[in-house]
Amino acid sequence: MATDASPNYRTTDFSVTPSTTMAATSHDGLEFWQFMISGSVAGSVEHMAMFPVDTLKTRMQVLGASFPVQSVGVRQAFNSILKVEGPAGLYRGIAAMGLGAGPAHAVYFSIYELCKEFFSRGDPNNSAAHAVSGVCATVVSDAVITPMDMVKQRLQLKSSPYKGVADCVKRVLVEEGMGAFYVSYRTTVIMNAPFTAVHFATYEAAKRGLMEVDPESANDETLIVHATAGAAAGAIAAAVTTPLDVVKTQLQCQGVCGCDRFSSSSIGNVIETIVRKDGYRGLMRGWIPRMLFHAPAAAICWSTYEASKSFVQRLNDEKSTL
Repeated sequence: MATDASPNYRTTDFSVTPSTTMAATSHDGLEFWQFMISGSVAGSVEHMAMFPVDTLKTRMQVLGASFPVQSVGVRQAFNSILKVEGPAGLYRGIAAMGLGAGPAHAVYFSIYELCKEFFSRGDPNNSAAHAVSGVCATVVSDAVITPMDMVKQRLQLKSSPYKGVADCVKRVLVEEGMGAFYVSYRTTVIMNAPFTAVHFATYEAAKRGLMEVDPESANDETLIVHATAGAAAGAIAAAVTTPLDVVKTQLQCQGVCGCDRFSSSSIGNVIETIVRKDGYRGLMRGWIPRMLFHAPAAAICWSTYEASKSFVQRLNDEKSTL
């Protein structure tokens, strides 16, 4: 029997905390700004914790500019960074992600919750509504994070010519213009739309399925449920959309550190160039670290987000009893 996607919550020590779901709407009883804060915290924690794996993925996806696809592996990329740059090399560009992740995820989750309430029409188990809501959320949030994502990826490159976030922003504006910050936006949206649709639909479905395993606790959600469902959703969505992520990375890094420069930002043009140079395997470059990033990242993000929502709910309940 299907369960509500927004039932009672447990505290971080897994003890049951009564919720106000009987009185609250499917909006979980939170205000718009409270979803934004919860989403901002979740996104920041997710990206900061998993940043070294993201650096590995970026390096592997752009190394195709000078190395054949079969010569680049996760271990090789990791050892190369540590040997030449030390542990600090894994964190180059983290400041850019810190500036972009919080606001982008604040928008991401708040738009998702509002759209989910609107499209579900009172049915908390409507997977189609979750998928559509996820797509709406990602289109808006991508407009926020794309510029900082471009800066982050350029700083992650080996022998990056930029001294830091401010230097990168200034030089890109002067040398390439404002459009360079959004050269990959179309690709990012086309990639993240199916990524988010698969991610949110899988997350909500996996969460319900995990709760149905134990009927006695079907009305409770634990951090373990959120983390497990999030990890499954992140891994599946990451694997499906890796080719488009390769296109996005190469567009954002074109012309820097020996990376190919493309005649246009057309997805078809980039794919054709990659396939001609590396074959179809080139489109799956970095899929292992991408999955290794998104599985735990999604687990961290969803569990942090749900815990933040639960914390804010308890604050609201305490205020209402005063």
